[in-house]
Amino acid sequence: MNTPLQRRQVLAGMTAAAFSSVTWAQSDRPVKFILPNATGSGVDAITRAAAPALGKALGTSVVVENQAGASGVIGLQALGKSAPDGLTLSVVSNNVVIFPSVMKNLPFDMPGDFTPIAVVGATPMVLVANPQKVQAGNAREFMAALKSKPDGYNFGSGGTGTILHLAGEMFLDTAGVKARHIPYKGVGPMVTDLLGGQIDFAVAALPSVHQHIKSGALKPLGMCGDKRTPAAPEIPTFVEQGLPAYVIDAWFGVLGPKGMSAAAVKKVHEALVAAFNDPTVKETMTKQGNTIAISTPEQAQKAFRSEMERFAALVKKVGIEPQ
Repeated sequence: MNTPLQRRQVLAGMTAAAFSSVTWAQSDRPVKFILPNATGSGVDAITRAAAPALGKALGTSVVVENQAGASGVIGLQALGKSAPDGLTLSVVSNNVVIFPSVMKNLPFDMPGDFTPIAVVGATPMVLVANPQKVQAGNAREFMAALKSKPDGYNFGSGGTGTILHLAGEMFLDTAGVKARHIPYKGVGPMVTDLLGGQIDFAVAALPSVHQHIKSGALKPLGMCGDKRTPAAPEIPTFVEQGLPAYVIDAWFGVLGPKGMSAAAVKKVHEALVAAFNDPTVKETMTKQGNTIAISTPEQAQKAFRSEMERFAALVKKVGIEPQ
């Protein structure tokens, strides 16, 4: 015979299960993706390309909301304060695992205050320059130009401590040259000023600058990965151009608020797998140069922690002081 306590436990379990099914059945409630990045970033391009297929897989509409600022902290704070019901998520770059090493007063624990759902894939990064400001046509000429004018050039990033900032500092450190860092509140404003000549060069995700490379408005000086990307096979890597130690990648993943149920995590993960296997999405990812390899939630949890350690060592090596 069931005790009153057992009956209450069974009733609570039935109520929770019913609530979970209602949450996913309410197609009038959209799933919101809070992006801690400005419009025009690589993560923004990826999320918007996958949004229709994600909505189909989730059985509801998908809303993409950019909440840039403080190098991404503002958007992550908003995610962390959201209900853990699977209706508020975020696509993030590996900026999030760099934050603990470059910010003194980070207002959350990474990844402890969130639920890593998957590392989705990686996107290629490229060092690009304004052709009116940088005459060099390849990496060797570019390094020679930087050496001839110490601190005579500047480079932009989407914010202090972001993967783009770190990639720029790593290039300078590896090449043994100097340039002044100009941080922006997002990739979009950075690219605008790069096109306008307010800054000389920058490292960017290929999807955010590819159209400007094709038009000739920006000059690519090298890919930052260990091999060329099929999306832009004409651009050599820095490894090919005499900098074998300069290899840095940019990956992206999906986070939810802390406390998501196993059922909600499973539902979102299955939707990610379905969406990124959609033929249209796959074609777009290929054109952008993204490599898709979706991890399990367990693998994502381990990856976030191990990547924090890896980037902490890199931050120390290139000498970025926490702010």
